Amino acid sequence: MPQTAPTKGNLTAAKRSRALASTGYELMDRKRNILIRELMALIDDARELQSRIDATFAEAYASMRIAEIAMGGSAGLAADSVPVDDGFSLRTRSVMGVELPYVSVKETELSGPPYGLSSTTSELDDAYFKFQEVKDLIRDLAETENSIYRLAYAIKKAQKRANALKNIVIPGLDADIFRITDALEEKEREEFVRLKVVKARNERLKGEQHEASE
Repeated sequence: MPQTAPTKGNLTAAKRSRALASTGYELMDRKRNILIRELMALIDDARELQSRIDATFAEAYASMRIAEIAMGGSAGLAADSVPVDDGFSLRTRSVMGVELPYVSVKETELSGPPYGLSSTTSELDDAYFKFQEVKDLIRDLAETENSIYRLAYAIKKAQKRANALKNIVIPGLDADIFRITDALEEKEREEFVRLKVVKARNERLKGEQHEASE
């Protein structure tokens, strides 16, 4: 990469770029720290959700097995009557410029099991509500895990940019500032010496002219 000419204009530009790079690094580092805090909180949420899913699944399957023993094949028929739930939409929220998913659930009028209660058991009802709870928990877990992946990618990207500013851009600008400043100071010293030589020569010529006139 060619070096810039050692001029006062380039020195001013380099100092301005250095200040902008330093500000950019501070902002990028702050963004990374905020995203890390958000990520750690979501990781804790994901662990809790996974634990609740495992426990609720176990309870739901236990109730379902009891219902199948009590009802026989009619338990499967009742389960088949449960409609597919697609009443949700995906939105996003922004955290430091990172778009994180938010699942919005459509409210339904159904408040109880969709099958008849006269030929079923309370264990089947319990399994139904447990699986409904699992469904909600899985939706929350999917939202949380997707947010974790997006945050992890954004953190990696922010870290890479911060490292580039800290280890490459800023040191390069510091080197340019030092080089240009040193060159300008050397040029000023040479100009000072040149002026002293010119002044001494002029004074000598005046002295010689004065002696000649006498």
